[in-house]
Amino acid sequence: MIEVKNINQFYGNKQILKDVNFKIKENEITALIGPNGAGKSTLLGVISRLLKQKSGEVLIDNVNIDKISSNDIAKKMSVLRQSNNINIRITVEELVSFGRFPYSKGRLNNIDKAKINEAIKYMKLDDLRDTYIDQMSGGQRQRAYIAMVLAQDTKYIFLDEPLNNLDMKHAVEMMTILENLVKDYKKTIVIVMHDINIASAFCSHIVAMKDGMIIAEGKTNDIINKEILDDVFDHDFCIAGFNGKKICVYHNLLEKNITLEEEV
Repeated sequence: MIEVKNINQFYGNKQILKDVNFKIKENEITALIGPNGAGKSTLLGVISRLLKQKSGEVLIDNVNIDKISSNDIAKKMSVLRQSNNINIRITVEELVSFGRFPYSKGRLNNIDKAKINEAIKYMKLDDLRDTYIDQMSGGQRQRAYIAMVLAQDTKYIFLDEPLNNLDMKHAVEMMTILENLVKDYKKTIVIVMHDINIASAFCSHIVAMKDGMIIAEGKTNDIINKEILDDVFDHDFCIAGFNGKKICVYHNLLEKNITLEEEV
């Protein structure tokens, strides 16, 4: 279990995170949502130890992550940031191999190679394993990065806006893959995202942030709530139901005398 306790973070004199507390739900996908500048990516960076907080602590299995070696942390949690610029020309297989570095230190053994092959096959990249990353489409490239994370074989996976620059088809495909990682590999995934309806469709837990604070957190259908979302985003939402899920209509259709059937 990962527990975030009393986290505060500053950029210069500006406070970005303000006394943040929550526990990450295991074997689930948790979405961090909120407007730009809410502190979502900063919080993800602190939890994954990419950023050092000003105060507070992050515990993994009741141990402060600051007391765990970088190599051991890399065996417990993996991170995929918004920008994944690699300055060398590498193939899919070479990229995925990077995920094994905490174990192999660059000297791949049979276990490492098996994990790499398993990740490539799971992400349906077998036919592309010798393809250079810069020759791939955005959706293919993102699958390759997820394969690298899968090869790293960590319980916790942190993703910072992985749906950026993906069209709807590939965004849904990516979220379906993440759902399957939870089911097939018992992964715990935390994802920063902007699309509330994607969060509602695929995530079982939502943390809603605003101005560096957690405004609300809980089960998805509890957070997809007009009062909560109006507060978080300073917007007048209309919430509708479909197939047992709640969705957001970003323009209030009720003002135009259009009736929405509530199913939730």
